[in-house]
Amino acid sequence: MIEDRDRLAASEAHGTALDCIEAGIEAGHPRTIVRDAVGLDGDTLRIADSTYDLGGYEEIVVLGGGNAAAHVAVALEAILGDRIDRGVVVTDDPVDTERVTVREGDHPVPSERAVDGTRELLAAADAAAEDTLVLALITGGGSALLPAPAGEVSLADLQSTTDSLLESGADIHEINAVRKHLSALKGGRLARRAAPATVVSLIFSDVVGNDLSVIASGPVAPDESTFDEALAVLERYGIDAPDAVIAHLESGVSGEIDETPSADDPVVAAVSNHVVADGMTVLAAAQAAAADRGYETLVLSSRVRGEARDAATTHVAIAEEVQATDTPVSPPAVILSGGETTVTIRGNGSGGPNQEFATSAALELNGSKEDDEGRIVVAAVDTDGIDGATDAAGAVVDETTVEDPETARAALAENDVYPYLESRDGLVLTGPTGTNLNDLRVVVVD
Repeated sequence: MIEDRDRLAASEAHGTALDCIEAGIEAGHPRTIVRDAVGLDGDTLRIADSTYDLGGYEEIVVLGGGNAAAHVAVALEAILGDRIDRGVVVTDDPVDTERVTVREGDHPVPSERAVDGTRELLAAADAAAEDTLVLALITGGGSALLPAPAGEVSLADLQSTTDSLLESGADIHEINAVRKHLSALKGGRLARRAAPATVVSLIFSDVVGNDLSVIASGPVAPDESTFDEALAVLERYGIDAPDAVIAHLESGVSGEIDETPSADDPVVAAVSNHVVADGMTVLAAAQAAAADRGYETLVLSSRVRGEARDAATTHVAIAEEVQATDTPVSPPAVILSGGETTVTIRGNGSGGPNQEFATSAALELNGSKEDDEGRIVVAAVDTDGIDGATDAAGAVVDETTVEDPETARAALAENDVYPYLESRDGLVLTGPTGTNLNDLRVVVVD
């Protein structure tokens, strides 16, 4: 899975970090998750702890989007076969399917081809009838991969606003509040388009806390955010949004455009949502991999958020405490965390939250010695294999990564850590992984 793994596995500690990453990503792959979460016995379809009588439906339609959507569709086809009548998913990681049409899009910034694919998906939703069972596949990355600009908002308007929000340091809840109110699909509007069909979702969560309204901007989930709040986000971060965006949001505030459906709206109240995988899925598998190698383990949290470089300082401090005082675990130990950190863009370079986390951690480790206390190795990846807008999943570093602290600090200041880590042989590349369950951070204390 990890390119040039042998070179990256420079020590036992490095190898352990990479093992944990691979185990976590594999555990979150749709073929693994769907096999466990979905079953078919005659006409009875089981999804998690719920069952559905397929005899009561004239057709089964698969609709969805996100980094893992095509892989989920393939896994469902292996179980349901020709019981699936049709479907459309939009993804940036296409694979061959038998019954479901796969349309390609782009992530993290929406593209014209994703708009075309989303329009096809919405047309399929519009065609659903009362005796249709819609299986909605909602995975991380769906916010960008399912763009459906509303009203007079253009794709260019949506791209510009998305870019500004991603660079502002706004959290995912704030970003999605805006995106949902600029979309004809997000914020429960897909459920509204599919009504009166029965809608059942399979959700692969890349959101801290599994807020259904935030995962892929909640296409079939109730939305409690408002047009007024979306405008407030733009104001809070000083976003100079295009005129069409402001006009659309202001029209919503004045009541000229219907709000997204809230929890008491029948079209979303009737949807059955099933979170079949999330950040803890990844952490549990990584923890088991570390334990198999003889390490004590500690899962800090699946909900780590905030500025990436600040989170790195805290993680290294905990590792140093483990090393110095055997608290809260004794070395050899592996410390794990998940969640989603953010980066406030101040420069004009390339990188991502996990690469900034790793670079900041390497600076903290700079100058420490692998003497009697042993080595600390830090690895951080985005489980979809795409950190920021780069081809790297993240990075792995230790006390030798930084030779010149000023060069590393300059790379962080310019948000240009990708070339720095590349020059230090620290980048972790996996290619698209078929899943997206948030970030995975591994700190190995030998």
